[in-house]
Parts: sequence; C-alpha cells; structure tokens
Amino acid sequence: MSGHSKWASIRHKKGAVDAKRGKVFTRIIREITIAAKHGGGDPDANPRLRAVISKAKDSNMPKDNIEKAVKKGTGELEGYFLEEITYEGYGPSGVAIMIDTMTDNKNRTTAEIRNILTKSGGNLGENGCVSWIFVKKGVISVTAEKYDEDTIMEIALEAGAEDIKREEDIWEITVDPGSFESVSSAFKEKGVEMIMNDVIRVPNTTIKLDKKNAAKILTLMEKLEDADDIQNVAANFDISNDVMEKLAQ
Repeated sequence: MSGHSKWASIRHKKGAVDAKRGKVFTRIIREITIAAKHGGGDPDANPRLRAVISKAKDSNMPKDNIEKAVKKGTGELEGYFLEEITYEGYGPSGVAIMIDTMTDNKNRTTAEIRNILTKSGGNLGENGCVSWIFVKKGVISVTAEKYDEDTIMEIALEAGAEDIKREEDIWEITVDPGSFESVSSAFKEKGVEMIMNDVIRVPNTTIKLDKKNAAKILTLMEKLEDADDIQNVAANFDISNDVMEKLAQ
C-alpha cells in the first residue's frame, strides 16, 4: 500500500486523539486564515476558502470560529502573521518526504523539522530535491465495510473521478484537483461517510519497506504530524500487508 493510502488510514484511526488535542481545529483555522488572506473572504469567489470551510463544517467546527478565522485573514480582525513554507527531505531508506507548514516563525519551524528528520535517520534537503516525485490529487477514502463497489463506482464515475481502487478495507477515489469539489459534494449528497477528503500530494513512485524500516518511517510520520506548525506530510513509501500485519503483532 502506498504511503498516502496507508497514512490516511492510520491518521483516521488516531483522529479522535488529534481532535481531543485541538490539532484538527487549529490546522483548519490556519488554512482558513491563509485562504482568506490570499483570495479574499467571499467563499463564492475564493475556491480555496470554500473548500476549507467545507472541511471545517465536516469537522463540526463552530460557525463563530470559521467567521473569526476569515476575518483574521482579511484583516477585519487583528490576527497574527502566517506564511506557507514547504520543506523537502528524506527519511529512513531514502524515502522522499514533503512537509507543508503554516508558521509565524520560520526559524523555529525549520529547526524543529530538521531536528525531527535528523533524529529519525533522515535529513532536510534543498528545494526541488523530491518535489518532482509528487503530484497533487484530490483523494477521497471510504470504508469498504459500509459501502459496496457498485455504490462507490456509480457515484465516483458520474461525478468525474479519475480512478477507484480498493486498498484492504478502504475504497480510494482519486480526483483531478480541479474536479475535487464537485466529486466530494457528490459523495456528501449521497450521505457517504468519508474517512479522508482532501487535496494532497501523491507519489508517482514508491519505495517498498521491510518491517524494520516501515516501523521507522511510521514513527517519523507520527512525529511530523504532531508538530504544531505542520499541516500536511507526504512520503513515497510502500508497505505490504504482510509487513503491516507483522508490525501489529
């Protein structure tokens, strides 16, 4: 299973813990603020803002929180300076890693990411060192235990999805970023519960890991996900079902 698919499943399982820590709301608020800052506060005229507000609603974020985040982005309310920075580097076994951040202190964030990567057997790289390995795609994940193939196939194809495949107990629907909003809306309208529903970086080539290195990369991913300034992490690892079963023992 490729890195983004496997990690989506793992993140879903730890999602309740993240929600308790407030990380989900914090990250979405930052996304709203940045989106409003660069594209304005009107969701109808700002597709990026519209998409992240939809994500906020899916996470049951209170309306007041959303409105305040928008106003901070447009300057109507006093906020704090945020900038988007993407870092590139390598993990154990040469796994390519891309890290999207939103930070009010670049030096702090850079030092933290470098420290996490170095202590995990990786290193921070130069801009462009691994970005060529990834493409942005809309990815929708749905549990296969609740929905059969015909149901998912019908919704996805009618809405204009690019690809549908099953990864263990998950249906993964891949969408062109330009069509993501409409495909996502189609699943919502049908009442389908989505495990993952976002535009992410997907690797076009992967590195297959044994048990030892799989454990290392999953630990690294968790450390990166737990860092306050990090919004998203993408990596090009591949872990077989057999290895995942051994890790679970």
